[in-house]
Amino acid sequence: MEVTIENIKIGNGNLPVIIAGPCVIENQDITFYTAEKLKEISNKVGLPFIFKSSYDKANRSSLSSYRGPGIDRGLRMLSDIRDKIGIPVISDVHSVEEVKTASESLDAIQIPAFLCRQTDLIIEASKTGKPVNIKKGQFLAPWDVKNIIEKFTSTGNHNLMITERGTSFGYNNLVVDFRSFPIMRSFGYPVIFDVTHSLQLPGGQGTCSGGQREFAEPLARASVACGVDGLFMEVHPDPDNALCDGPNMIRLDEVEGMLTQVKGIYQLLQNSGM
Repeated sequence: MEVTIENIKIGNGNLPVIIAGPCVIENQDITFYTAEKLKEISNKVGLPFIFKSSYDKANRSSLSSYRGPGIDRGLRMLSDIRDKIGIPVISDVHSVEEVKTASESLDAIQIPAFLCRQTDLIIEASKTGKPVNIKKGQFLAPWDVKNIIEKFTSTGNHNLMITERGTSFGYNNLVVDFRSFPIMRSFGYPVIFDVTHSLQLPGGQGTCSGGQREFAEPLARASVACGVDGLFMEVHPDPDNALCDGPNMIRLDEVEGMLTQVKGIYQLLQNSGM
């Protein structure tokens, strides 16, 4: 199955897509700067790019955690990025009520991992006809994704991507089972690997999550070697001072080196006929 977002073709042996941006919209300067730099980097490396940032993070650890600018202001900013920088944009939806409004501004919709079993939300997102990226919950086995696919495609929309974002492994820890990539790809839809959330330590700092960004590069390389159709990664110019998910976000100045390696592995596999 091949999914098209604007002029980007995902799956079916196409170049791995990069879905990247800050975890949450903090302000206009950081958001636009990161989007512009990521576009430059992806063009230089030669990989397709979709910008992602959340207008609302409804699943933060603490009540006092920063959630974002909200749906109205956030969607306006994402629309401006798409129109002024010339890149497709994607963001999370958290409720059925958000879907219609979000679909009018976004090129693709994303359903967060914690909501991947919410039948009404999946069906409402599917009814838009838009491409949708559904993150596999950290509480699900890879073969459980078949139930998500059945719900989504029940409306006739097949513009679906599934994202692996790690599996709960005891308390405050995640692990990536690389068997999940070929298993989920066997269901016929593009599979994306969420590099950075797979390195999250959920609730690991008490009132917020920790993370291990130092392992992002090897996991990204390994996932591309396993044949994933794209990489999802949260990127920030200064992760240590980010308002959300800083410990597992990739530094903006390290992205080019990582994507260069990813592109090289993809080309090696293509040249070998694998």
